[in-house]
Amino acid sequence: MSNNPFAGLPNNKFGNAFDLSSLKAPAAESALAYGKAVTQGNLVAEFVKESNNKVVVLLCWSPRSAQSKEILEILGKLENADQNAWLLGTVNVDTEAAVAQALQVQSVPVAIAIIQEQIIPLFESVPPLDQVRLVINKLLELAAGKGIGKAPENTEPVEIPMEPEEEAAYAAMEKADYAAAKVAYQAWLKRKPNDPIATIGFAQADLMNRINGLDFALTLKNSKADDLTSQMMCADIEIAQGDYEAAFNRMITAVKAFSGDDRDKAKAHLLSLFNLVDPSDPRLVKARGQLASALF
Repeated sequence: MSNNPFAGLPNNKFGNAFDLSSLKAPAAESALAYGKAVTQGNLVAEFVKESNNKVVVLLCWSPRSAQSKEILEILGKLENADQNAWLLGTVNVDTEAAVAQALQVQSVPVAIAIIQEQIIPLFESVPPLDQVRLVINKLLELAAGKGIGKAPENTEPVEIPMEPEEEAAYAAMEKADYAAAKVAYQAWLKRKPNDPIATIGFAQADLMNRINGLDFALTLKNSKADDLTSQMMCADIEIAQGDYEAAFNRMITAVKAFSGDDRDKAKAHLLSLFNLVDPSDPRLVKARGQLASALF
């Protein structure tokens, strides 16, 4: 038997050969709002074999990744909308490293489907909702053609209800009223602390509010190393332009250069910029290490 039961997929089948029972026991699972947690103990019995009865979708994710949480919510709500016509399994790559390795996961989020014990790669990152809906519909149609389940009766995109504060924030952002968007996201976070979408939305609205009206080129040209406000504005602009490394390096230099309250302010600003970047981004990982070195 091959050491890698997923070799050659999607053409190969799992069958009984896909046995992870000899691998190390998993760590405790994080609580999930959507889907059913996949472990090395239940992968074959509850997911692979179940794919003979209905479509199984596995999402490989990490609680450290905001994108992972976003697609997890989308898939979870679609599963509920489809009245469990298909099964959503969630692989926390942080606690189920052995399963992630067997699935050959290189990054998160990654979604795959299993139909009749055969794997079908779906997508990476976070596609738009309507695309995810179409993918699920195609899977259900494919499975129905193989005598598994039935094709979806409604192939129109399902609208996932937005949070009321989210609607208010989007409306404000469309009007470039970033201050109002911040207030809406703050209200959402007050009601649902640490909600990943609200956290990212607030950080984005806050950034847009700070840089609104700035002349980017002139602000960067007139940057003053001994002026913390100047450095923070420049870092905001660099983040907005996608130059994460430059923004992080600028603020880490500021943390080293300033002292007292200004040092704390520089650190807090840098941490706020971190919220705008996917936690798995290597530039962010590097910057976190550099910040720790600067502080200690």
